[in-house]
This record gives sequence, C-alpha cells and structure tokens, in this order.
Amino acid sequence: MTSILTNTSAMVALQTLKSVNSQLGKAQADIATGKSVANAKDNAAVWAISKVMETDRSAFKTIQSNLNVADAVVSTAREGAEKIVASLTAIKDLAAGAYNTATASEKAKITTDIELKFKEIASVINGTQMNGVNLLKSGEADLKVLASLDRGTGVTTTINAITVETTGLDTLIGALDLDSTGATFGETTIFDAATSLEPSDDGTDNIGLFLSDIETAISTVLEATAELGSYGKQLAGQSEFVGKLADSLKLGIGALVDADMEEASARLQALQTQQQLGIQSLSIANQAPSAIMALFR
Repeated sequence: MTSILTNTSAMVALQTLKSVNSQLGKAQADIATGKSVANAKDNAAVWAISKVMETDRSAFKTIQSNLNVADAVVSTAREGAEKIVASLTAIKDLAAGAYNTATASEKAKITTDIELKFKEIASVINGTQMNGVNLLKSGEADLKVLASLDRGTGVTTTINAITVETTGLDTLIGALDLDSTGATFGETTIFDAATSLEPSDDGTDNIGLFLSDIETAISTVLEATAELGSYGKQLAGQSEFVGKLADSLKLGIGALVDADMEEASARLQALQTQQQLGIQSLSIANQAPSAIMALFR
C-alpha cells in the first residue's frame, strides 16, 4: 500500500543515512585525534583505565628525572671522596719521606705541606655539594629519593624510596690521632719536628703512628667511596628501570585507545560511499508518493 501521509521507505532510508553519518563522524574523529577512545563517552571503562595508566606514566617520568638528579648528586660526592683519597695518599707519601729526613727545617717544610693537604681535604668536604646536598659533611641531611610507586589492587600504591646516608668524612678523619701526642685533623702541629724520630713508650716513633692513622683514614674514605659508588649504580639502574616502565605504560595506553589508522581510512571510504548511496535512496523514497499523481490524470 502506498500512502501520501506515511512514507515508510523514506523513514528507513533516513534512519540508515543518520546511522551512516554518525559512523562517518566517529571515523573522522578517530583520524583527526588518532584515538579510537578520545573521551569517556567513547568507552567509559577503557578511558578510565587508560587515564590511570597515564597518571602512572607521568609519575614515572618525574621519578626518573629525580633519580637522575640524585645520581648526579651521588656522583659529585663520589668524585669528592676520590679526591680526598688522592690527598691522603699524598700525605702518606710526605710522611714516609719525612722518616728519613734528618734536618728539622726539612721536617718543618714537610709538616707545612701536610697541613696544607689537610686544609685541601677540608675544602673538598665543605665544597662537594650539588643541589644543596653535601654527602661528605657530617650534620647534613641524608639524600632521600623516590624510586617507584608500586601499584597494588585498586587505588592502593606503595612508596619505594632509596636513602643515601651522608658519609661524615670530616668527623671520621677528624677523630683520628695524627701523632703520639693526640694532635687531630685541623690542628697546626702534626708531629714534633725535633722529636718525631724518637721512639715512643710503645716502641714506635711518631711518624710511624702518623702513618698508621693515615692508613686508617685512607681505608675509611675508600670504604665510603665504594659505598657511594654502589648507591650511584643503584640509582642509575633504578632510573633505567623506571624509564622502561614508563615506555611499557605508553605502549599499553596506545593499545587501549589509539586508532588503527589503516582500518579508519578504509572505514572512512566505505562510509562515504554508503553516505552517497543513502542520499540517493532517500531521494528515491521521497519521489515515490509523487508517482500516485499519475493515477489521477
């Protein structure tokens, strides 16, 4: 039955055209944004999951930057400690040379050189800092850096931090007795030039005691330097690991929300063809009632 009031064919053609136009708009949006899920309206569950992953990735990138800065701080401290080892080694050589020195004036000159080396060590300890952090000087705060945010079930996250303790080399070296009379780091008299070769009560001479203390100091600083090196390696490794985690999250986000551009392109062309056919179908359906006019002629 043909009706001039209700055109069923036109209604079907119009609904089909609207559906095609809607799909065409989605395909165009996918191509324009590069995403198949650009907002919560597209797919609420996938969008929410991707946003959580995006926040984690953003946090990991920040954590990686902080780890790199912490690694640089520790590297600076390690280089300062290595410089102290070199200075202590030079002091050891000077003291060893003083053992066979006969004149008091030569011993006094060596003493002056040693004192200047200790001042150099003090300068290194006070000046070895980066970003306001000094890991060689006692009394300074430990270096604490966030290593990762470990996500559990739901919204639960656990903080994983790395703490690099200050070495306090000034206190460690300063506590050493540098001669038989108890002179310590920073004092002007290291050993008595007139009596340094004389045997002490325990059968050793002052220079021997001094060399023993320097050996202890070198061992102490070497241990602290090795510890700083281990921390630096840990920080560098954690930074690399966190960077890989961030990359993995980026890949996961892309798998969830990125549009398949080849598929979107093919779908766009197909929908454009369907749109043209839908327009023609609607035009034909709208012309159907006018054919009835031939019956009244």
